[in-house]
Amino acid sequence: MDQKNRPLKTLERVISKAGLGSRTEARAWIHNGRVHVNGRIVENPDHWVDMERDKVRFDGKPLMRQERIYVLLYKPTGFITTYKDPEGRPTVYDLLKDIETFIVPVGRLDLDTSGLLILTNDTQFAERIMNPEFHVPKTYQVKASTLLTDEQLNQLRKGVELSDGPTRPAKVTKLRDSGKHTHFEITLTEGRNRQVRRMVEAVDSRVMKLVRTRIGEIAIGDLPIGKWRLLTHQELLKLRQ
Repeated sequence: MDQKNRPLKTLERVISKAGLGSRTEARAWIHNGRVHVNGRIVENPDHWVDMERDKVRFDGKPLMRQERIYVLLYKPTGFITTYKDPEGRPTVYDLLKDIETFIVPVGRLDLDTSGLLILTNDTQFAERIMNPEFHVPKTYQVKASTLLTDEQLNQLRKGVELSDGPTRPAKVTKLRDSGKHTHFEITLTEGRNRQVRRMVEAVDSRVMKLVRTRIGEIAIGDLPIGKWRLLTHQELLKLRQ
């Protein structure tokens, strides 16, 4: 294979794609001198690696591609989705101590949101699910702080104006009114930061409770809160389709 057609990748990406950690962690490991290329320490994360010819070692061991793992977690509220928190708050990794392979969240759920979270060491799979071009639907159940009128629900369906532009149309189903609150289900095909909360605020209400129940055709089902399981082969096929 000639030089220009060889599979060149930056060193940080090679480490991340092997499933050892995130790209941020890979950069730190490289800067700390833990990575050798062809017997020489390389401290530049952007160093180009020829996957056909170069020999990469991490902590003295040959870099091995980790077996792909796909996890479905029922995230509780009060947990963040980063690996470590400078404030010492619990993270989803506290719930995944039985998993030895490093995995990353496919998208995020904020501190006060619970529900379905997929984690994996397959970065290409994760990027595809998160890429807004693929319009992978995500479904949430919402408890609003007020009773919502049909007009407000229709606004959510048609799309509302946010600070970063109008939202796409959403599927919205009213579940019930309970006291002073409306409970409804909303399905989005985009993944902006705090999008459901911001959309509800745009129709003059607030989110009191938010649970993600489904990504694509994958539902959280009867999985207990705080527990995890592996995705099935059929579930993976559905997500990839």
